[in-house]
Amino acid sequence: MQRRYVLQSLAGLTAAAAGPWARAQSRPQVEVWKDPNCGCCKDWVAHMQANGFDVKVNDSGITTARTRLRMPEKMGSCHTAKVGPYVIEDHVPVKEIRRLLREKQGAIGLAVPGMPVGSPGMDAPLYRGRVDAYDVRLVLEDGSSRVFKSYPRISSTPS
Repeated sequence: MQRRYVLQSLAGLTAAAAGPWARAQSRPQVEVWKDPNCGCCKDWVAHMQANGFDVKVNDSGITTARTRLRMPEKMGSCHTAKVGPYVIEDHVPVKEIRRLLREKQGAIGLAVPGMPVGSPGMDAPLYRGRVDAYDVRLVLEDGSSRVFKSYPRISSTPS
C-alpha cells in the first residue's frame, strides 16, 4: 500500500514538474485561409513553419474568414491568418507576429497591404533579391491602422 502511494506521488510530481516545460515546448498555432493555387501564400506558410509555428491551411473561405475576424476589407490581400487572438493579413514577417504576441496589443492584428516584393512569401528567386520598402500595419479595433514596423527598400545587385 505504501509503495503504491509513493509511486503515485512521484508520478504526480513528475507530471506537475513536466507540465510547464511541456507547455513551453508547444509550437504556436496558426490557421490560414487562402486560395489553393496561391504560390506566395504557400511560401508564407513555409516561412511560418520554418520559424516554429504549426499551421493549419484552409484552401477556401478567405473572404468569410476575413469578415468574421473583422479585418477591414481595405487591408485584405491574398491570405488571412489567425494567431492567438490576432488576425494576420498578408505577408507579415514572423518577427512582428512574435512581437505582437509578446506585447499583447489591443488590436485586431497586423497587415502588410499591397503584397510588397521582399516580404515573407514575396521573396521568391524570380525577384532576384529585390526588397521594396513596406510597412507592417497594426490594425486597431475601430478599423484604423498605424505603422507597427517599417521595412526599408534594399537595393539588389542586378545579375
